[in-house]
Amino acid sequence: MKRIQLLTLAIGLTMAVQAQKAPVFETSAKDEIAANHYLAGSNYLDYDRQLSTKPLTPSPKGYEPFYMSHYGRHGSRWLIWEGDYTLPIRALKSAHENGKLTEVGEETLQKLEAIFSTTEKRLGDLTTVGERQHHGIGKRMAQNFPEIFKTKNLKIDARSTVVIRCILSMIAECEELAAANPTAQIHNDVSESLQYYLNQPWEGIVKEEGKTGDKEYHDAEVKYTHPERLMKVLFNDQQWVYNNVMAGDLMRRLFDVATNMQSHDTDIELLSLFTDEELYDQWRIRNVGWYLDYGASPVSGTKMPFSQLNLLKNIIETADTVTQTQATLRFGHEVCVMPLACLLELDNCGMAVENLDELDTYWRNYRIFPMACNIQLVFYRPKKGKEGDILVKALLNEREAYMPASTDQWPYYKWKDLREYYLNKIAAFEQEAATK
Repeated sequence: MKRIQLLTLAIGLTMAVQAQKAPVFETSAKDEIAANHYLAGSNYLDYDRQLSTKPLTPSPKGYEPFYMSHYGRHGSRWLIWEGDYTLPIRALKSAHENGKLTEVGEETLQKLEAIFSTTEKRLGDLTTVGERQHHGIGKRMAQNFPEIFKTKNLKIDARSTVVIRCILSMIAECEELAAANPTAQIHNDVSESLQYYLNQPWEGIVKEEGKTGDKEYHDAEVKYTHPERLMKVLFNDQQWVYNNVMAGDLMRRLFDVATNMQSHDTDIELLSLFTDEELYDQWRIRNVGWYLDYGASPVSGTKMPFSQLNLLKNIIETADTVTQTQATLRFGHEVCVMPLACLLELDNCGMAVENLDELDTYWRNYRIFPMACNIQLVFYRPKKGKEGDILVKALLNEREAYMPASTDQWPYYKWKDLREYYLNKIAAFEQEAATK
């Protein structure tokens, strides 16, 4: 009976949401990437090179913001695995030793070696670009919501995963908030005891629900990787390439290094190796891969958005019990922000798409999880002497987002409606999991 009640409520809420769908994209992903090559980087996209943002909607009449609940990814970083750099270097170096590189190939090898020389004991570290991103976010928080961040004796609870790049990102943001308000009382915390919701452990729901779309991802790699032109640009002997180079793999690895160069303050660039069509195709592979692994994909059958179950519970419980604190800031990773955005159903994030060839018509990863991506839930209350419900609006990367409830004053929603929707969504999932 309880399950029937939950399903009935979920259906009712879904019907209410249908009239409140997120708007369709104004331009195609292909055109967006052609206009801004950096977007092809997916999770390597520099936060400050995103699509332009619009001014925020003023507070509803008679309301004021009083609390922010936030989760943000660390800023730009070096690539994590040494092989990301050394494997393409090895392929080009072998060709160099055999006299098989073109002039462009030689220049590309030199660029890769120069980049790799900066990675000594730096793999995965926050870069100066990443630090700058969080300074900007913190500064804009104070500017956009002075009613919260410029109140006397402001109390901020900031917590980070135990990963250094996340800790440094938290510090950068908090430095700006402290600069904007010298009376701010900021509590920073980093502990393994917080990992269960800041970066939910692999064992358990993450392991059970993840990595189920391997075939579809491989199919996308084959379909969208066309290395023939690039191999002619890099190598002067295509028969040698055929016998000695895994052309598709080299193209994809070069693409990863090229797109992550926006994480550094450097004149070295590799994106010009690729045509607009190749940039779009390589991005499509990664868009499909991230959707299969962390989105609401009906193709893979994954329920990875629920990997952020503990994080959503923490967001709700903290909002329910907050009294003194005016901001709760959490810092972690894109593998949390993306499924959380899908779980919260912000804009198109929670959309189910059957045909992966049409995925980017509805779902684009670079809109969700660039470096330093963040979700800000801003809570509003009636001003003194006024009455009314607590309202909330969601900012996804500082853009106002649609949420799964009906409202007559978008982007503001009644918190009690959203809270009920999310709690019932959690309950339905946990009940289903308990019957397995």
